[in-house]
Amino acid sequence: MCGIAGWLSWQRPPERAAVAAMTEALQHRGPDGGAVEALGPVVLGHRRLAIIDPRPESDQPFADPPRRCWLSFNGEIYNFRDLRRDLEARGVAFRTQGDTEVVLEAYKAWGESFVERLVGQFALAIWDAGQDRLLLARDRAGEKPLFYQWLDDGGLVFASEPGALRRHPAVDRAIDPLALAEYLALNYGIGARTLSPSVKRLPPAHVMTVERDRPPRLERYWDPAGAFRNKRAFASEAAAAEELNALLDQAVAGQMISDVPLGAFLSGGIDSSAVVASMTRLRPPAEVQSFSMGFTEKSYSELAEAERAAKHLGVDHRDRLVSPEPAQVMTALVRAADEPLADSSAVPMYYLAAHARESVTVVLSGDGGDECFAGYETYLADRLHALLRHLPRAVTRGLTGAVERLWPVSHDKVSFDYKLRRFLHGQALPPREAHLSWRSIFDPAERLALMQPDWRAAVAAAADEPPAEALHHFEAVADCHPLDQALYVDFMTWLPGDILVKVDRMTMAHSLEARAPFLDHRLVEFAAALPTAWKLKGLRMKHLLKQSQRARLPAWLLERRKQGFNAPISGWLQGPLGELARDALAAPAMAAWFRPEEIERLWEEHRAKRRDNGLRLLSLLSVALWLEGLRAS
Repeated sequence: MCGIAGWLSWQRPPERAAVAAMTEALQHRGPDGGAVEALGPVVLGHRRLAIIDPRPESDQPFADPPRRCWLSFNGEIYNFRDLRRDLEARGVAFRTQGDTEVVLEAYKAWGESFVERLVGQFALAIWDAGQDRLLLARDRAGEKPLFYQWLDDGGLVFASEPGALRRHPAVDRAIDPLALAEYLALNYGIGARTLSPSVKRLPPAHVMTVERDRPPRLERYWDPAGAFRNKRAFASEAAAAEELNALLDQAVAGQMISDVPLGAFLSGGIDSSAVVASMTRLRPPAEVQSFSMGFTEKSYSELAEAERAAKHLGVDHRDRLVSPEPAQVMTALVRAADEPLADSSAVPMYYLAAHARESVTVVLSGDGGDECFAGYETYLADRLHALLRHLPRAVTRGLTGAVERLWPVSHDKVSFDYKLRRFLHGQALPPREAHLSWRSIFDPAERLALMQPDWRAAVAAAADEPPAEALHHFEAVADCHPLDQALYVDFMTWLPGDILVKVDRMTMAHSLEARAPFLDHRLVEFAAALPTAWKLKGLRMKHLLKQSQRARLPAWLLERRKQGFNAPISGWLQGPLGELARDALAAPAMAAWFRPEEIERLWEEHRAKRRDNGLRLLSLLSVALWLEGLRAS
């Protein structure tokens, strides 16, 4: 995995030193080397984490022999050998053994549509001097990030991370209040918008083409919505389960290609266990390395289950029990995220990545399995919502009041009282808004109350609505089953906005490449086209995935309750994290945006256990630490 950066200007040659500074900020993504090339209207920068063909011949920016086309590429293409054979049949002679040269030659052979042939994770930039064309592209699911900003002269700058982009002197450091309000709603951002009004994310599965004297084009090249609409006919559930295993094995085989040590994350849950089980069919189990970690707080540790799964699979398993210093790790992970990211599972991911990097450079993970096969309890909440939505509103209000008065608040891991309160809060909402509410952090009224009066007007127009981007995705599959609608929306929002950002930043902080077989687009399309009853059967989540693994994994693992991968944030805020959070939330930069009396109310409720405000305070702490870093950079 790598980091990329660049600057395009049609008016004057871009400054090499500015791109060198951007590239240097990405060294953690590519510690094995870096280079910057000035190419007339474009300067390309690259930091390399050498995975496939680590020889200098594959260093980037990479040029074809005429030096007409140049590539700066972050990612891995798992089907590059198949593409290489196709290109060789067309007469292409290759100088290297890796995927970088294949990507560039694929562009030269098939033009802008070449991305449709790539199976992998990537963010890339191609400069075609013959066409005066800069092409930026991102993988289908959004595993690899790419940020950009248009410049006043019609050019643009881009980089793998926003912190690297900010090394460019023209990049805006202002804050968009609408984006900040959206972050407070979800603890992550959706779509192209970032906290800077000028900086954008290139959306997943998009290509942006910039040519001299032409308007830029932004085009989507893949969308799983069609697979959700066009359900396949299977001979039987058993036949579908067999095909699922074949697709998973195919994805894992492609993602095990590496010229450096490779292993896997293993939690003892079905997703990571299914990936490791597939790996053991392709390599002797004793040669498969797996990694897990847990906290000393027992309810937040899955080490016993991971060890039990590893023993069943016969793999070389390495676990680690940590007792972190919460203040230090929170500062470190916000710095690594390079933008506010208040997902408590980023904490264990940070430690797990550090643990794995001691032994390997690449890991396979189970990410994507929940979004493809209905693995979140929010889908059960949707189903229960449909059954109970016709209850009189007075009944729902009465139940909510009774729970608030009589049920004590605990700070346990995703406790039942927390889930019950979240469900009752969303029960009065329409189905789409209810689905979004299961993961909401601050509701519209809370957001308005929290923000200073100067900013309330800026967000008031959108305050009574869920994020518009999420509702847009619901409309794209409005004719589908409600479960498929929820799965599609989560795939398009929660997955690229939270899950994949967390995995990318926390692994790249330790120069570790993470790969996700469940996000192979062929497997994603297969899952989308399944009957909904094979994904959520009654109250059984991931039904078909579990059926497919019956011959590979033990029954206890298939039927164990989903635990999640979280940190004890609520408890830490009562103790070792509280001092840092108190100081950070009282900083002048926070007072410019948020009302101190509202923050104090959140603290008081949390301390008295009248309400579990752990995620709300974490959300604000993440903003505070990010603002502090922004000011210092």
